[in-house]
Amino acid sequence: MANAVKKNDQKETNIVQFDPSIFEKDANQGLGNLGMDDLAIPFLRILSDTSPQIKKRDPLYIEGAESGMIYNTLTKEIYDGEEGVSVIPCAYQRQYIEWTDRGEGSGAPVNIYPAESDILSKTTRDDQRKDRLANGNYIEDTANHYCLVIGKDGTSSQVLIAMKSTQRKKSKRWNSLMLGLKLKGANGLFTPPSYSHIYTLKTLAESNNLGEWFGWDITRVGPIEDVDIYQAAKAFADSVAKGEVKVKHEDEDVDTGEKAPY
Repeated sequence: MANAVKKNDQKETNIVQFDPSIFEKDANQGLGNLGMDDLAIPFLRILSDTSPQIKKRDPLYIEGAESGMIYNTLTKEIYDGEEGVSVIPCAYQRQYIEWTDRGEGSGAPVNIYPAESDILSKTTRDDQRKDRLANGNYIEDTANHYCLVIGKDGTSSQVLIAMKSTQRKKSKRWNSLMLGLKLKGANGLFTPPSYSHIYTLKTLAESNNLGEWFGWDITRVGPIEDVDIYQAAKAFADSVAKGEVKVKHEDEDVDTGEKAPY
């Protein structure tokens, strides 16, 4: 019996522990010549009462998902809206997006107009507060915030947060927080890059005479302290500025309460 125990002990000592550092030695292998055109930039959205992710009998249901939670459209991760998620704002882009009413089109934008477009002057506001063109389509003034989400394990991932309708005022406040931040340098006060600081995004219940929904609540946490995260944020900002980041906007009426109050 003693010999048997000794043999088992020998077997256990021969087990080789896997060393994750081998991943770094083979960094980027198997990815071929992937470029930004081959990647899908996910959206970070707020789940609403109409989101399929909270409906147990829907194929898109995610266990534990509730209205007011924050949802990553690529990884399918959900974040508690009260706890929030940490993000670094890397770039900003304003657009006017032309849509057909839900069910009448492909779910993709009809047109996307740049910030300097005068397309809004060609619309009239309907009783649902949508800016309608003569062809019946409507225009959404959309604020795109390109961000890094910072995980609890210190990893980062790229996302896009599109703020429109009632959330445009949240975007304006966020931009004001970034622009109003001043640091003291060798030559006096200066405005640091947007990607120098971390922000927490939570959700709050909101309402008006058209209904109730959840909206964004944004607070500044403090400066980045990890140089690798800072370099990743800066690189993402540069990619957006060069037009390398491609975004596939989709109709969000079912996925989120942001397009219009429900």
